[in-house]
Amino acid sequence: MEEQSDPSAIRSIAVTADDVVTGAERTLRSTDEVVLRVTPPFAGRMRARIHRVREGEYGVTDEEYGDPVPIHVDPTELIAELPTYPEPEETEDELRAEPERYTPERHREYHQQVVEDWRETVRERIVDETTLEWDGGHKRVSVKHLG
Repeated sequence: MEEQSDPSAIRSIAVTADDVVTGAERTLRSTDEVVLRVTPPFAGRMRARIHRVREGEYGVTDEEYGDPVPIHVDPTELIAELPTYPEPEETEDELRAEPERYTPERHREYHQQVVEDWRETVRERIVDETTLEWDGGHKRVSVKHLG
């Protein structure tokens, strides 16, 4: 393989905290397959950007023509000790257990704050290393945080 098509050339991937948080949230809250995608040509330092995978997007034809297929990284695997995503029913139960009167408005505000706290926790738990996997190989690489 040429260096530009060989994923083993990658030493580090750069990710934004927003991409990791958004990707993890979409993965936990929807049926969409959301990944951080590393696209060829491959080099020592690569950028991994958020991407929604569509069925049939890549396949055998890419490899038949010698075109390298992008590497997909599960955003939840870039988070050390992924916290449970707060569900509206759970935050409602928490509010109803308090002495203050429950209102839908209070619940909405409280739930928004709990979700923001979850997002901040995820930002703080982005790992410094991960293993990239591709057809025919894998490699441990550094994860560089871009904000």
